[in-house]
Amino acid sequence: MAKRFGGKFSPNAQTAPRRDATQADIPAERLPRPEHPLEGRPFWIMLCSAPLLLGAFGDGATALALSLISFALVAGGAYTLREGLRAQAEFNARRVARRPVLPRKILGAVLMGCGLAAGAQDPSMGMVGVGLTGVIGTALALLAFGTDPMRDKGMEGIDPFQQDRVARAVEIGEDHLRAMQDAITRANLPRMNSRIEVFATHARDLFRAVEDDPNDLTAARRYMGVYLEGARDATVKFADHWAQTHDPQALTAYDALLTDLEANFTARTRSLIENGREGLEIEIDVLRERLAREGLAPAAQQKDSR
Repeated sequence: MAKRFGGKFSPNAQTAPRRDATQADIPAERLPRPEHPLEGRPFWIMLCSAPLLLGAFGDGATALALSLISFALVAGGAYTLREGLRAQAEFNARRVARRPVLPRKILGAVLMGCGLAAGAQDPSMGMVGVGLTGVIGTALALLAFGTDPMRDKGMEGIDPFQQDRVARAVEIGEDHLRAMQDAITRANLPRMNSRIEVFATHARDLFRAVEDDPNDLTAARRYMGVYLEGARDATVKFADHWAQTHDPQALTAYDALLTDLEANFTARTRSLIENGREGLEIEIDVLRERLAREGLAPAAQQKDSR
């Protein structure tokens, strides 16, 4: 999605979300929209396959069909491969994640191999040569970009039913955020578009925290459901009111509402993270006490306890 260009000193500039004291403890891996370092390379593969179209004209209908099919397969494979790289970046950024249902990277590599095989139109190659071309193309794509994650990550001890509940709650929250962005676009206020993006960043921080620990869903459900739904309704009403009146007081009130929501969502995210840390410390203390009672604690620790 295209983003409006603007800098720190541009008119109506909106500063990036500040990582202030309320966000200092949020790990970097929870930042939204992670990017894979190889995400842009499939585009160049598709661009390099453009010469396949040169054989589409002048050699009859068969050559036309094969050339178009081969280019379409390579282009489709490049697109699928890019989506697989994005999915892998999301997978790597989370401590708890399921393996992708559709292995896009493998599928994209196979499509590329099929496209290269379809483009091998030299009769002297034969079926064996065409097949080898496809296999080599698939193998090279897999070697260059790797395969999709084949195992779940961090799912040990997590109830699948609870994980599904979190996934549904996150999906509903994302729907509310998209509705807010669509509504504010109608108001034709670039600065408020940026404000919505900033708020969405804070909301997705909360989503990631709940995905990391599904047991936090109960504490965050109101934020992901009721509060986001209220923010969506307020955004729709503000956009309609602004389109009719251009009321500056309404703009100020809505901007203040977004500021309050950002602070509340960030505070809740930090609270969930701190609760998780406290739970870890409690588990460690309990384990140490058990070891000490059974005489398995280190000697230095036993002396201190005496």
